[in-house]
Order: sequence, then structure tokens, then C-alpha cells
Amino acid sequence: MAREQSASESAELDSVLGALDDADARDIIRTLDEPMTASEISDDCDIPLSTTYRKLDLLTDANLLLEGTEIRADGHHATTYEVAFEEVRILLTDERALSVDITRTERSPEERLADIWTAVREET
Repeated sequence: MAREQSASESAELDSVLGALDDADARDIIRTLDEPMTASEISDDCDIPLSTTYRKLDLLTDANLLLEGTEIRADGHHATTYEVAFEEVRILLTDERALSVDITRTERSPEERLADIWTAVREET
């Protein structure tokens, strides 16, 4: 008897496939060799800023990008984005269902601490 794919597994697969099906989103992934702000990404990819924000939301919702915070001395901190994976594989399971397997990028202790501060900032 075939196992039913859970709603969360299906949603994750749809989210990842939708993000990777978008040419601008793939261009953003290729451009992000280091953390960058939306404005920097927009300039480097030659994509309008409003479109860049939509694509960043698409990639972040699919857990393919990580958001961070660039601390600035003037107090106007900026959100940065970086690639959050090394490999994405789409698999056909024994039950003949599609599944997504994402190999995540290893995070240093400093990066994990920065993630915590980003989460705290979002809560305040």
C-alpha cells in the first residue's frame, strides 16, 4: 500500500519547485556568493527592486535563502540574504511520490548567533 504524501511534504515540494522554476530566482541564487542586500541583488541581477523583493520572498519561503541583518553604525540596519543550501534533489520515492531533499549549508557558531539576533529583532 502506498504511503500518502503529507500536506507539509507536498507544500515544501511545491514551494521549492515553484522557486526554482523562476528564472529571476535562479539568477539571484547564482549571484549570491556572499550575503547581499536586496538593493545589491537588484543591481547585480538587473531586476527591478520591487520584483527582487517578491523573488526574495519566494526563495525565503521555500527555505532556499537565509535572512540576516547587516548592522550599520548609523542605526539603519539592512536585511541581507544568502543561499541556505548546497544541493537540492527531487526524488521519486518507493511509493511513486515526489519528494524534495535539501542539503543545507553548514552554519558557523557566529552565523547561528547572528540568526538568533535577527529573530530577536523581528520580535521587537
